[in-house]
Amino acid sequence: MNSNEILEKLPYSTPFLFVDDLVSIDENGVTGTFTFKKDLDFYKGHFKNNPITPGVILTETMAQIGLVCLGIFLVGNDLTEESQIGLTSTDIEFLKPVFPGEQVTVISEKIYFRFNKLKCKVKMLNEESEIVCEGIIAGIIKVN
Repeated sequence: MNSNEILEKLPYSTPFLFVDDLVSIDENGVTGTFTFKKDLDFYKGHFKNNPITPGVILTETMAQIGLVCLGIFLVGNDLTEESQIGLTSTDIEFLKPVFPGEQVTVISEKIYFRFNKLKCKVKMLNEESEIVCEGIIAGIIKVN
């Protein structure tokens, strides 16, 4: 399965799609990018006159790229439109802010994938290759 096929199978759409491109993907991990456009609605209130990207959105971006895209790749053609994808746990440390207009890169390394549960070590880098946040994310794919 190639990057375009994976992106087409993502169960998200704008304004809740946080994946622009998959740079690389294989059975051990994935690297992808997303640019936080300046006009995204949540910047209007987080924070007043000093917008930064909320941690929950950074976590979601890491989950979409680092867990869901990799999970779709690993499950492959067994994934159907009826399949369900759910986040089961996160343990993320936030180190730097992400501002409107910034592009981030998510790098995910598979810890394990068994019984359709995927656990990954993830990190997000800013445009200067500094770690923005990092941690462990796990989720499950229910294939119907």
